[in-house]
Amino acid sequence: MSNRPPTTTFDPRGTVTAASVSLAPRVKSLDALRIGIFDNSKWNASKLLRAVMSRVERDAPDVRFTRYTKESFSRLAPDDLLDRVAAENDVVISAIGD
Repeated sequence: MSNRPPTTTFDPRGTVTAASVSLAPRVKSLDALRIGIFDNSKWNASKLLRAVMSRVERDAPDVRFTRYTKESFSRLAPDDLLDRVAAENDVVISAIGD
């Protein structure tokens, strides 16, 4: 018999808990919308967003874009920035590009 304490085993998978969220309804048209471009500050995301903006401008020239960039891709966006983005736009396009 050993005098060692019992071994504890930890499950590395953890548990994910997240509330289910419905998708936002689609807009009927892009004409004259205020579109926020939310850039996470990664090069490939920015490149993808520029391409999307170009395509949208071709198809709906009356849209107005406003760009927002996170300070760092590795940090959460501050609440005041998210509130501003939500208040100033009809729709927002974001991308993750690694």
